[in-house]
Amino acid sequence: MDTYAALARLEAADTWHGFKQLLPLSLFVAAFGLAFGLAATQEGLNDGPIVLMSALVFAGTSQFAALELWGTQVPLVPLVITTFAINARHLLMGATLYPWLRHLPPRQRYGIMLFASDANWAMAMQRFHKGERALGILFGGGLAIWSFWILGTYLGIYFGSAIEDPFSIGLDMLLGCFLLAMTLGGRKDLRTLVIWSVAALSAMLAYRYLPANSHVVVGALSGGMLGALWMEKESQ
Repeated sequence: MDTYAALARLEAADTWHGFKQLLPLSLFVAAFGLAFGLAATQEGLNDGPIVLMSALVFAGTSQFAALELWGTQVPLVPLVITTFAINARHLLMGATLYPWLRHLPPRQRYGIMLFASDANWAMAMQRFHKGERALGILFGGGLAIWSFWILGTYLGIYFGSAIEDPFSIGLDMLLGCFLLAMTLGGRKDLRTLVIWSVAALSAMLAYRYLPANSHVVVGALSGGMLGALWMEKESQ
């Protein structure tokens, strides 16, 4: 059994541990959910569809972008393109998790990925590279973030005026700082450095010269393709 397969296990205790690990960050995620619930209400959406959007889409930035395009006539094609561009980083996330997830049955593999987000992905990758089982972080942590995102949305519908602008009190910086800390604490080798450097440089060039939001797609694709071509050697 290779090292990837040995770490590709998920038990109930792992899921609960992951849920608790991401619980503190989830409280701040709820604040963004609150802001989304308020904004969606102000756009005229009904309560049920607002909560359903958070439960099924589970992508904060994309949901806010959708509100920007909302109206009596919803431009479907621009909405799809914008949503794909914003969430294209999941291509890279999926590629980096593949060595472990490929050992799981398809239903379990894709079920776990439904709850993948920036925070639990970053923490899971850090644990994997330390030789620890981390599917519980990915799945349980994702459940925590998802649950509090929905809870925040619900609270925003009714009490959203309490935090109309989370950016004004610095909540927008929290996730970025968390991801930076996870990245700096992760694996440090030539392959990782080159992949992240290519992704970052590509994204910055795209941000400067290409249309809005395309830098997310370009960065994810360039880093993901390089990672797929430059595969790690599996330990036997």
